[in-house]
Order: sequence, then C-alpha cells, then structure tokens
Amino acid sequence: MPMTATVVLTARALLLDMDGTLVNSDASVERVWRRWAARHGLDGDEVMKVVHGRQGYASMALLLPDRPMEQNHADNARLLAEETADTEGVVAIPGAREFLAALRGVPPVPHALVTSADVALSTARMAAAGLEMPEVRVTAESVGASKPDPEGFLKGAAELGVAPGECVVFEDSGAGIAAGRSAGMRVVGVGERAAAHDPDVVVRDLRDVRVEALGDGVRLYVG
Repeated sequence: MPMTATVVLTARALLLDMDGTLVNSDASVERVWRRWAARHGLDGDEVMKVVHGRQGYASMALLLPDRPMEQNHADNARLLAEETADTEGVVAIPGAREFLAALRGVPPVPHALVTSADVALSTARMAAAGLEMPEVRVTAESVGASKPDPEGFLKGAAELGVAPGECVVFEDSGAGIAAGRSAGMRVVGVGERAAAHDPDVVVRDLRDVRVEALGDGVRLYVG
C-alpha cells in the first residue's frame, strides 16, 4: 500500500487505537472469535468481518440481533478473559515502538490510547508487544458506547484538553475510522484493513509516519 506522495498533517494531539494500529493481535482475535462463532453456529469468516474495532458486546448484538443485551455483556466478559489470557503471536505493528518513543520525546506530543479493549486486555497486549502504555487512555470501562460511536475519541480529546478538530486519529478498522470521522477528527488509516474505509490518508504501517514535535502540537509526515 505505498503512498505516492507525503501528506503533511498538523495537530495538537493524537488519539491512537490499539489493535491493528499499535499492536498486531489478529492471531488471538481470530482464535477467540472463531471459537465463539462455532459455539453459536455462525460462519467464522462472516464474524471476522464484524468484530474488528468494536467492543465484543456490540459485535454480538449485530451477529445475534435477537439475543438479550445482558447475555451479550456476560458473554463479552468471558471473551475478554479468553483474549487477555491468549497473547501468543501478539506483536508490535512495525514502527510502533519508534512512533510512541517520538511522542514521548522532548517536547512531548499530547496523545492518548483509545481502545475497545478493557484495562486488563489492553495492558496484556501492549506488554506482550513490548510497547509502553500511554499515560492517558480511554478503555472499554471509560465509555458507554462502542465504536463506531465517537464517545471514546471525544473523551480522549477532552482528557487531553484539545478540541476534537485539532486531533488526528490513528485507526485500522471500519468502526474506528467511522468513530473518528463522527468525532470531527482527521483519520490516518493503518494497514490494509483501513484502506477499504476511506480514511483521510492510509499507511502500510507506522514506519511510514514521521513525527515532528512543535511544542504546542505535532506535525506529521505521512507516507
């Protein structure tokens, strides 16, 4: 997915998804959700088209529309525990370690993790990938609505004290890209999954992003 030209974006803060953006957890996600699909007599390939980017209960509501939501929440708690215990094959997205280090530099760039994972799962996956957790993070426990609802990104911007329009989102999934757009933010799509969902710009991975801290924000060279 090579870029034909470098795109320059200026922002005051960055909001970072985790799975598929900073961390490649696809192997774990596939194992857990395909087992879940088999238990419910669903086609695993169709299930995998839905689950990326959303909280588990929200995916279940789409896949089993007649099931009471309290069952989805209970089932999701079990799946989160399975995913947290299954970190085999969880690795950093290429360039993620250097990208996060640049954000923590001098001067630092305001940034937050905004993930559909809960605290336990996000902690486990970031550790498995050898990545340092951002100080500001919005996890599943922090919001009442899953992506594609913009609540998580809006909360991340508020916690950083930055207007939504002055934030850039990094995302890989259709649900996440839609959430960023709904929040009024520009979106950098990361990886092949992102390309189908019309972000503002797409990169193959974080090696294609260069960070220039400005003191009151950041200039991104993307491509």
